[in-house]
Amino acid sequence: MRTALVEPPGAIVLGVAPTLREDWRPWRTPSPLDGRRPGKEDLAAAARSQLGRQDVLPYPTDEACTGRLRLLVVGINPGLWTAAVNAPFARPGNRFWPSLHRAGVTPRLVDASRGLARCDERMLAERGVGIVNLVQRATARADELTGDELRTGAQRLIARVRVLRPRLVAVAGVTAFRTAFDRPRAALGAQQAGDIDGWPAQVALWVLPNPSGLNAHETVESLGQWWRRVWAASPT
Repeated sequence: MRTALVEPPGAIVLGVAPTLREDWRPWRTPSPLDGRRPGKEDLAAAARSQLGRQDVLPYPTDEACTGRLRLLVVGINPGLWTAAVNAPFARPGNRFWPSLHRAGVTPRLVDASRGLARCDERMLAERGVGIVNLVQRATARADELTGDELRTGAQRLIARVRVLRPRLVAVAGVTAFRTAFDRPRAALGAQQAGDIDGWPAQVALWVLPNPSGLNAHETVESLGQWWRRVWAASPT
């Protein structure tokens, strides 16, 4: 059984009303590695498979999730570690989960390095947090993706957002966002989404820094400040 990690100093928890039906059950496939961290062979197999990872959503279909998300996080694409364990932002050193906890988006620090625990799936679903990707193809680095892949992913995301109807969408990576949405001058923060063809008018759009450990410009604290602003901008 996975033990809870110690909360970092300054962590806060901001409330959100549960969005689940009483009959909710976990639906995602557990890590195929049976609770262990991936080795070199597992990462190589993830690269060959091109399977990516499953979304993290309250229910298996977008239609069942309509109106149930307070925050939809959009990663660029799965890293090899993430694909190997079928869990988002799973590689140790990625600041995503620590920064979400620091911001109060999650009440505890999630350790996804061996897969996403069932209790964490439920916690995210109860708090109305979903996690998807622009592109499903797993790579060692996001800059291995082509422009066509990113632009196709943006169109797919727009179609999904029209069904999911989250309160706010946060794309974690400004460089990929600029290419995907043809906004070469886009800056971090809230976006004017009105000129994005097909984007629902009532869904806010933000762009945040990439939480990867390769992004030397950010820390857990600075990323936490961004997520705190996003969470406050997506009230229940």
